[in-house]
Amino acid sequence: MTGPVAACGARFVDRLVPALALIRGGRVALGGVLLTLLIALPALALLRRERILPFLTSGAPDERLALLTLIVGVGGAWWWAERARRRLPLTPEREAPFLVAFAGNRVGVTALAAVVLLALIALLTPLLAPFDPAAQGDLVTGRLLPPSREHLLGTDQFGRDQLSRLLYGARISLAIGLVAVAVAVTLGTVVGALAGYVGGWLDAVLMRMVDMVIAFPRLVLLIAIVALFQPSIVLIMVILGLTQWPHIARIVRGEVRSVREREFILAGRALGFGPGRLLFRHILPNAMAPLVVAATLGVGDAIVVEAVLSFLGLGVRPPTPSWGGMVAEGRGHMLGAWWLTAVPGLAIVTVVLSFNLAGDALRDALDPRRRP
Repeated sequence: MTGPVAACGARFVDRLVPALALIRGGRVALGGVLLTLLIALPALALLRRERILPFLTSGAPDERLALLTLIVGVGGAWWWAERARRRLPLTPEREAPFLVAFAGNRVGVTALAAVVLLALIALLTPLLAPFDPAAQGDLVTGRLLPPSREHLLGTDQFGRDQLSRLLYGARISLAIGLVAVAVAVTLGTVVGALAGYVGGWLDAVLMRMVDMVIAFPRLVLLIAIVALFQPSIVLIMVILGLTQWPHIARIVRGEVRSVREREFILAGRALGFGPGRLLFRHILPNAMAPLVVAATLGVGDAIVVEAVLSFLGLGVRPPTPSWGGMVAEGRGHMLGAWWLTAVPGLAIVTVVLSFNLAGDALRDALDPRRRP
């Protein structure tokens, strides 16, 4: 009875915690990540249980979003692990070539993991931050404190906890980068698709408009627009998106012009397919690979530009924390309190580098000519 009982118990454990089955089945990396999520997220809920109950009754939208992220994170990790467990044993021949190529790039996988971890931290910030980022401490004894057990990253010149401000600043930087890229991708895809598919005079007009936008110095244009209006997070998102779309439009136009001359598109025209069906169901889906890579790289670029604007005092307004603003606030204390500039500066470098490395890995994986 020992054998059947043990086998039945093992199957029960695999169904209950499918990430363990993935580890035993050879998917160590994926199983380890999912098992970590299945352990870390419930542990966070247990440690922060005193915050969760107030969030349920009178929490702000971002606090309720953190709770939703906690629930969806646990459920999503379990579902992903169970779905992968059912496909065991999984050989490279049964896996998509793109996934095999991307999984073979350790630098890209590490960078993507860092990006996902950043997004998870940003969503869970109300549960992770030890203090209110705007709460000031004692200006006599609590300012410019070095890293300690109570304040892991020290305090700033107003006695505010640097770790809490860094976590909340991650939400601002990531939100600005993603929304700005979403605006740029939407506008750039529309303009590039019309110019590449229709061609003729419309292509010439749209591309000259793109050249005009690119001709303006981007940073000078951003500073001028922000200086004319009251700076806000929404304004910065929109402006960054409206100055980033010309590069997306050029990429989409080139891909659409290439795809529209391929045999399956010519066959679709011969069968009587309309322009809308050809463009949206056949051409654009086959032109998305370079667009995904450009969008990934664009997020890092938007984060850097927002940090520059905040450093110049034209970005997110205090007391809302942003990484560029934190660097600007700490530049007068670089000798005595180096952590005020070093920590947010290192965060900017790490996030931008992660997005860029993930974008490079996506480019290599999506291009069949670059695959090993």
